[in-house]
Amino acid sequence: MTLTALKTVPPALAGNPEATRPAVEVRNASVIYPAADAPVKALSNIDLRIEEGEFVALIGPSGCGKTTLLRVIADLEPISAGTVRVNGVSPHDARMARAYGYVFQAPALFPWRTVLANVMLPLQIQGTGAAKSRLIAMEQLARVGLGGFEKKYPWQLSGGMQQRASIARALAFEPRILMMDEPFGALDEITRDRLNEQLQQLWQKERRTVVFVTHSIAEAVYLSTRIVVMSPRPGRIVKVIDSPLPDERRLGLRDTQAFMNVAHAVREALADGHHD
Repeated sequence: MTLTALKTVPPALAGNPEATRPAVEVRNASVIYPAADAPVKALSNIDLRIEEGEFVALIGPSGCGKTTLLRVIADLEPISAGTVRVNGVSPHDARMARAYGYVFQAPALFPWRTVLANVMLPLQIQGTGAAKSRLIAMEQLARVGLGGFEKKYPWQLSGGMQQRASIARALAFEPRILMMDEPFGALDEITRDRLNEQLQQLWQKERRTVVFVTHSIAEAVYLSTRIVVMSPRPGRIVKVIDSPLPDERRLGLRDTQAFMNVAHAVREALADGHHD
């Protein structure tokens, strides 16, 4: 059961303006929800730049706005102030251009549709023909280790297999950016470790931009090239930690001093955020 390589995205050509354009740029963004008694400030003055090919984790306590920030980038949530650009355009235009895939906390598969039909669905909604949708979906299922399970229904799969089907669905239209909202949070530790390793190996091969929300320090440190630490509400960026760890990683890395040093830095930043 492996997440194997997808078609490699070619690097930007020299002189191409896209080579210096960030995949995601958030400037002075705030999100305020109206309420009967007092407005709720979910995000406050967020500034974040994510380069193409980075794996960036958003980590912080529950209610700090991690998912809100991800949803803002994905055009699933409006901002109250500031600007957001995705691949140089508005989040709405990026969504219309199918620039990203989104993996939710729960697999969100329709139980009455087979695994294959679930992966085909967004392609068909976008107007892709049935035959081509089926071919693409079969390829993606094979690449996440679910070849042979296409006729199964979601309830016949384990939680880890369901989430891999969800990843296959998100990658079906070859997005340049993959947004993941705590995709492994509900899984047992053994399954979570295995999928962490497979996702990291997939990123090594593909170098797609990944924005990943998590509550787990170990998961953030293991997967990411940069870790964005957020404060309790109103969500602010407390610190951005660049990972010194090698790109090629295995689970044994978590027992090294280098890994523990990064985890300690994240833990300290989280504590500082609570004291601000």
